[in-house]
Amino acid sequence: MNFSSSKQNIKPPQRGIFPLDHDAECKPQMQKYISCLKDQKDKHYLCRELSKEYLQCRMDRQLMASEDLAKLGFSEDAKVESAVEYDKSKEKEGYIAGKHIDGRVKWWFQKW
Repeated sequence: MNFSSSKQNIKPPQRGIFPLDHDAECKPQMQKYISCLKDQKDKHYLCRELSKEYLQCRMDRQLMASEDLAKLGFSEDAKVESAVEYDKSKEKEGYIAGKHIDGRVKWWFQKW
């Protein structure tokens, strides 16, 4: 129980926290984006335009603060055309990261 007579101060939500879409106004855009992420798995950059459409829908309906999409990571500089595939040839040969390192670490204050 709060016996204080002072009024509680309510802070506005932090950036990145926004109201839920109770009326499902942006649900079609959200579903397209989620299905794209499921289909593409490791190639999420291919779903960039769908993500942009979803955020724009939320801004248009005042479900989040209007913001320049370039500031949200949709500038041309941030665009990714393709990702570099990691070369797993060492792992296929049995390489284990860190196994080649001797377990003893010499610190600057230790004398060996």
